[in-house]
Amino acid sequence: MESIFHEKVISNALKVWGLELILFNSPEYQRLRIDPINEKSFICNYKEHWFTVRKLGKQWFNLNSLLTGPELISDTYLALFLAQLQQEGYSIFVVKGDLPDCEADQLLQMIRVQQMHRPKLIGEELAQLKEQRVLKTDLEQVLEGNDGSGMLDEDEEDLQRALALSRQEIDMEDEEADLRRAIQLSMQGSSRNVSQDVPQTSGTNLTFEELRKRREAYFEKEQQQQQRQTDPPGRASQPCERPTTSSGALGNDLGDSMSEEDMLKAAVTMSLETVTNNLKTEGKK
Repeated sequence: MESIFHEKVISNALKVWGLELILFNSPEYQRLRIDPINEKSFICNYKEHWFTVRKLGKQWFNLNSLLTGPELISDTYLALFLAQLQQEGYSIFVVKGDLPDCEADQLLQMIRVQQMHRPKLIGEELAQLKEQRVLKTDLEQVLEGNDGSGMLDEDEEDLQRALALSRQEIDMEDEEADLRRAIQLSMQGSSRNVSQDVPQTSGTNLTFEELRKRREAYFEKEQQQQQRQTDPPGRASQPCERPTTSSGALGNDLGDSMSEEDMLKAAVTMSLETVTNNLKTEGKK
């Protein structure tokens, strides 16, 4: 029930149905100390807005036209609801008398209503609907703008990961190849350096025994020269007698044919050959 009529107009209209309006917070009504749940209907007014709180069947309902539908009010909450309206500035009237019969009252006499969701204000619902439309429109625009881009981004990420793994494998193979080449070049360089440092001697390669005999012959020759220098003048130097053997003869012949420098070179050659053989053996391992 909603109207911009004056209280007297509403009161006169209800008298036609044998109903009477009594101010809820008047001293006369408060002296009666009637529990609100024992009443049948209340009319509430704030400025130019009117609405009804009515008992249908055995339950109370807020029939405010600003709501999207009737609001169920429990018996325990009814007194608090009326007190809240009074604090908000509403004038509350109690409707006294027998209300006309209505189908809703007859139906709710047999069944009880369970309300899962409280009705919202019409303006609040419209604002929420408008906000939902805006969000839906924005979402559709985003989806249209990014049509297929999500899958494309995932494909690009997979491709980037595959390329990164491929680069890592290539880098590992390159590192292994570089390491093998470096080892090979190092071995080649060592062999080249050894071959360059080996002095080239004339004649055939000497064995260790031949080299030893040449060194003995060389030292004997040096000793004889030193002895000649220490002998007094006029005294004929007598060569040291030494039993002649085949090895001694060979040593003298070799000593005469090789100088000190040749023998040193031969010794270095043998040492370097030993080093080269060791390096080759380690390279094969």
